[in-house]
Amino acid sequence: MPDRDAAIRIVCEAGELALAHWREGASPVVDVWEKSRDNPVSAIDLAVDALLKERLGALAPNIGWLSEETADHPDRLSMSRQWLVDPIDGTRDYIRGRKGWCVSVALVEGAEVVFAVIHAPATGQLWVAHQGQGATCNGQLLSASQRTDFAGARVPTDALLKADRDLEMVYKPNSIAMRMAMVACDRADLVATLRWGNEWDIAAAHLIAVEAGAIVTSAMGEPILYNKRQPLDFGLICCSPGIHGAAVDRLSARAAVILQA
Repeated sequence: MPDRDAAIRIVCEAGELALAHWREGASPVVDVWEKSRDNPVSAIDLAVDALLKERLGALAPNIGWLSEETADHPDRLSMSRQWLVDPIDGTRDYIRGRKGWCVSVALVEGAEVVFAVIHAPATGQLWVAHQGQGATCNGQLLSASQRTDFAGARVPTDALLKADRDLEMVYKPNSIAMRMAMVACDRADLVATLRWGNEWDIAAAHLIAVEAGAIVTSAMGEPILYNKRQPLDFGLICCSPGIHGAAVDRLSARAAVILQA
């Protein structure tokens, strides 16, 4: 097992590298381009990725690597452990000078996340989780939302469909990892998506939310497992256990329509 305290320090160092080039309310002083349509990336995404790959790799060279900014290599499938990394989750907020971005790192064993670190230096937050040992934010033990009434659930979003206007909108960071961490911190009750998403987007936040007492599944209510050949899942529900059934009831039919299209 790698030195987890050292891993936390490395993630914090990566966050500080990104912060050094970020300017609140303004574009960063780095190159920005689109990897694909509406999918921006910056030179700092790549620099943070390179730092994490070098430094985490040095902790334990027998651990695989899967990152948003590194070409996937099939060798990871033969390894029992891997680092699962999003060097800057919430790149849109990063390049717009907004605070809703973070560095997200998870350690996967088999198909499960066993260790997670999310560093959001612009907001001064550091989340850490160890499987079976709880989750913390800035050293304080977290207790996730325990809401039982679906109506009125707090959802970090920019807008609600007419059918969902019984829910309550709250602030939405661009980073989905930070939105899931809001559930872990009891600042939101529900995060949900109905699209294909990558493992690196949610892996660290998955463990943090679950260790805080939330539940995380696909939009159909199925378990999310990691280190798959195709590291994708359709949809996400991260919420209080008391409203998970209602969330699946509301979203699963919509998900089925999208998947059948």
